[in-house]
Amino acid sequence: MKKGLLSILFGTALVLGACGGGDDGGTDNGDSAGDNGEGATETAGAEEIYQNNCASCHGGDLSGGAGPDLTAVGADYSKDDIVDIIQNGKGGMPPQDVAEEDAQTLASWLAEKK
Repeated sequence: MKKGLLSILFGTALVLGACGGGDDGGTDNGDSAGDNGEGATETAGAEEIYQNNCASCHGGDLSGGAGPDLTAVGADYSKDDIVDIIQNGKGGMPPQDVAEEDAQTLASWLAEKK
């Protein structure tokens, strides 16, 4: 139990550390300028969903493990494709028991990984 908890905490810290301080060059967020905080909340939510459901196979930093590398999954799959894979599985990946809203949030976040 302690190892699992430590793994989750370490993976979360690793992902959050990797996401900080980089791509701040553009302002194209696809939404109106007044909702800056909402995107950050959605990203944090997607990262939490990922850590709780995907990181054990795809790695805490999306780099892969038992499952494939997802660091550039958005280059190969659209948001709708990713939702379909989450809900129905693909190859060796079984369907995931994730709420529709969580699947949509996670797929939007992963589709941005190009």
